[in-house]
Amino acid sequence: MSVAVAVFGFLAVMAWRIREGRSAVTVRKIVIPPLGMATGFSMFVVPMFRVPWLWAAGAFLIGALVLAEPLVRTSRLKLVGDTVMMHRSAAFFAVVVVLAVVRFLARGYLDTVITYQQSAGLFFILAFGMILRWRASMYFEYQRVIAARESKQVGMEAR
Repeated sequence: MSVAVAVFGFLAVMAWRIREGRSAVTVRKIVIPPLGMATGFSMFVVPMFRVPWLWAAGAFLIGALVLAEPLVRTSRLKLVGDTVMMHRSAAFFAVVVVLAVVRFLARGYLDTVITYQQSAGLFFILAFGMILRWRASMYFEYQRVIAARESKQVGMEAR
């Protein structure tokens, strides 16, 4: 059952990502996903999901420094007319697949060391670190694209 749910979740993320890539990028579209995902931290209210702070920091750093890197390097925003569009990153799909495979393969070992709930919590923190860094990078690139667009418009008006 858990494998079926994981596959369904993977397919849902892929469908969402493809659909998102076809519409204009806005600050709201950049910021809302990590804010929405942050509500998942409420799982740690339940004691069985809690992990040591060092484990949580390690998971967050692996997500932010390792898994986010291909996304940051390959996701580009471009100006199409007056609209900012996302150039789709094939790395996103690869990172999500790798994350799912690692989670599935690590489950057998992790279940002998920590509870299933703690494992879920750690992978959530890892994914959050990845998404947070990627979206922060995207936000700063969005600001650069908008500033370049505005300076270009000012230059055209001066002529």
